[in-house]
Amino acid sequence: MNPGDATREVMWNISHGWIMYLLLVPTLAVAAYGINRRVRLWRRACPIDRLDRPWERLRHVWNQAILQRRTMRDRYAGIFHAFIFWGLITLTIATTVVMVHHDFGLPIMKGRFYLYFQSLFVDVLGGLATLGIVMAGYRRWVSRPRALVYHQEATWILIVSLAIMISGFLIEGWRIVVTEDPWGAWSPFGYLVGKLSSKWMGGELLQQAHQVLWWGHLVLVFGFIAWAPYTKLIHPLTSLLNVYASHLGPVGGSLKSIDFDSEQALGVNQLSRFTWKDLLDLDACTECGRCHEVCPANDVGKALSPRDLILDLRDHMHSEGVVDHPDERLKERGLTSRVAAAAPERLWQCTTCAACVEVCPVQIEQLPKIVDLRRYQVMEEADVPPEIQAAMASLESRGHPFAGSRFSRLDWKEGLDVPMMGDGAEAPEVLLWVGCGGALLERNQKSIRALAELLNRAGVRYAILGREEKCTGDPARRVGNEFLFEQLALENIQTLEQHQVKTIVTSCPHCFNSFKNEYPRLGGTFEVVHHSEFIGQLIESGRLTLKPSDQNVMTFHDPCYLSRHNGQTLAPRTLLNAVSSAPLQEPMRTGRQSFCCGGGGGMSFVDEPAGQRVNQARSRELVATGAQTVAVGCPFCTTMLEDGIRSLEGTDEVTVKELSEIVLEHVEASAGSRPPGIE
Repeated sequence: MNPGDATREVMWNISHGWIMYLLLVPTLAVAAYGINRRVRLWRRACPIDRLDRPWERLRHVWNQAILQRRTMRDRYAGIFHAFIFWGLITLTIATTVVMVHHDFGLPIMKGRFYLYFQSLFVDVLGGLATLGIVMAGYRRWVSRPRALVYHQEATWILIVSLAIMISGFLIEGWRIVVTEDPWGAWSPFGYLVGKLSSKWMGGELLQQAHQVLWWGHLVLVFGFIAWAPYTKLIHPLTSLLNVYASHLGPVGGSLKSIDFDSEQALGVNQLSRFTWKDLLDLDACTECGRCHEVCPANDVGKALSPRDLILDLRDHMHSEGVVDHPDERLKERGLTSRVAAAAPERLWQCTTCAACVEVCPVQIEQLPKIVDLRRYQVMEEADVPPEIQAAMASLESRGHPFAGSRFSRLDWKEGLDVPMMGDGAEAPEVLLWVGCGGALLERNQKSIRALAELLNRAGVRYAILGREEKCTGDPARRVGNEFLFEQLALENIQTLEQHQVKTIVTSCPHCFNSFKNEYPRLGGTFEVVHHSEFIGQLIESGRLTLKPSDQNVMTFHDPCYLSRHNGQTLAPRTLLNAVSSAPLQEPMRTGRQSFCCGGGGGMSFVDEPAGQRVNQARSRELVATGAQTVAVGCPFCTTMLEDGIRSLEGTDEVTVKELSEIVLEHVEASAGSRPPGIE
């Protein structure tokens, strides 16, 4: 390049710089307006404290947003998403460095570090981002998974993204050739593009092409920035915010309480009755469909899809809820009618298993929204399926949801030495919370008797409440009757405090979840232990001695309210491994990714249509392990899976047993003589 050409190149770059920054102003203004519209919309919803514990939230963002841990559960989608995410972040940082370093004359990077980062590292990450876009295109246009949402907007996003990446490498390669950059080889992809181009394009043509494409690339990038806030491209921003503002505790504690003293509506039937985090959820959805894939109701062909529910709410929000003046309220129209328009029954098909919440890579909370919508149906409209209405009526009148039960709270203990709370001179170390499913369903009485026998053999000082025990209110809360839940919970708290109960042992994960995550909000703070963990403590301390067997091959079904809602998966497996040396056969979906038995969320009281029964779908998975015994740790799971397995052909040899029953079969007869309590 001669001196005249060099002068023209310098003047061309200077003029381009001023024009670029001039065009950047309206670009950012358009983008900022789009973001501001969304933020104003979120702020018109109800408040919720999701900005506390900043360091814990930043760690959560690092793990889930930056390291993409949940996204990586789907290996193919996780890899290409990570390539695109990390690549675009790196390119954004690199562009900012160039702007500050060259255009503003502030050398923030010097020497070899600048060379390594700005050339080699950025080039490699840009190449990976391009590969990620191609992989995403293959998935969307060739493999076409069922759960993905298909529309033209997503197609154009991929096309424009790929055009930006390709044009960027062409500009880089042609610059390296035209300027004879001595460090060009440190940008391997750009260098390769430049060398290949120089074989069929001369230097002057490359320079002209570089100038033309530079403008084209600028238009694409600026258009992309301005367009993003009005499309799903906003999700990199909303996803980061959503992960930061996510519920940090167990899923089981994510339901919101209601202030019954206020004059506000009970439940949600208007956008403004959601919280700002709920509306942020809607805009954070990436339409990946993972919640759709794991939903038990959707799996068996029912109308409910958490993905479609979120997208319907999002569409409603943007068609009805966007306003232009800060003092205006959200335009409000009945949400339950909108949600029910496609399928009126879908709100009542949710088992509240929270598989959708567990799998979502951007931490959307689908379950609380379903419960909020149910609350309005139940408490404002009295619009409830008949079977659930019967269970609620039984809860109100009898303190348990089993309307047809002929048993009392004490029938299960006939012939057993089971102490009652308040009968003994010495205070018990634990309260055994029997639960409605244990006391009032004949099949489960065998399980609770086994648990009581284990406590007797171990010499545990325990007691039960008997007729003073009432349902914890879990079924009422899940179906949306928050008022009935609080009434039952407050009555139970008063009873427990009167008896000075400190520690509760229960075999029901639903009761466990209520005591652990929900009662503290109402003033009831107790130590609660699931019986799988408590029995493990008895074995570890020598109060129970086992005689293991290698004959019985077992599998374990993780209860949703123990594993997913509360993260406890180890204790049941420790018990099963202690009683049998045969390897535990894990089903296809296990642990926190377990598949629901179909009994939660009020669904155990509903007669599901033939061919759409969740318990049968789960039973097939468990039977497919080849295990002789299906071990369970929940009374609802026991009932649902026994029914499901009996309905399948060729399963006569497969039995369903509760953990207490299995352990009792392997306890040495000489175990325990009521030594002092567990510390």
